[in-house]
Amino acid sequence: MEIVGFIGGHTKLDLMLYVAKVLTATGRRVLVVDNTKLQRARYIVPAINPAKTYVTNFENIDVAVGLSSFEEIKENLDISQNFELQYDFCLIDIDSNENFENFNMYQAKKNYFVTSFDLYSLKTGLEILNNLLQTINVTKILYSKDMSKEENEYLNYLALETKANWNQDYYFYIPIDNGDESTIIDNQRVSRLSIKRLSSQFKDSLFFIALDILGENEESNLKKSFKILEKGV
Repeated sequence: MEIVGFIGGHTKLDLMLYVAKVLTATGRRVLVVDNTKLQRARYIVPAINPAKTYVTNFENIDVAVGLSSFEEIKENLDISQNFELQYDFCLIDIDSNENFENFNMYQAKKNYFVTSFDLYSLKTGLEILNNLLQTINVTKILYSKDMSKEENEYLNYLALETKANWNQDYYFYIPIDNGDESTIIDNQRVSRLSIKRLSSQFKDSLFFIALDILGENEESNLKKSFKILEKGV
């Protein structure tokens, strides 16, 4: 199982669920973990028997809520601690250093820093990076109304003292106010993860984030799977 962290104070769960949807379309088994302070999954992911902590299935994605370690997830699933969880990928929503340490995200395949440019999202996210015990490699996922070089430079400036080794080759940009929030809310009302009505920019971001996780050798398979998702099949 390969672990992928989505770090920051910005709301990340919707993005993670749609990335997970794309990954499952390629035949992968995916677990999404939400042990954040707000635990938004408790409210937007349907569950038959919700409890204080649980694992539920939503559109072929397993979603763990309120479970603070892999040991707790195994116990909830009634799996021996000696056995590995049977997923290809585990996407973990990280909004605190406690979560980061509990899931040992130093060993993650990928760590993404997800933020918009409001000060709350920036500073709460950077606080996590600043309090890490060691430096980690991080790729940016940036939400912005009109992404500019100045915004990225401002983030770099604020992050100078953090333990983030930024990916200098690329970052992912997700536009704000492009109609996607309304589409996501509409999907929530009917308990689905349809990408059909999302903007082309948002879909491009989903595709390339999924490709970054899967690896370039999976591009052909991902393209075929993504076309099916776009048709709403």
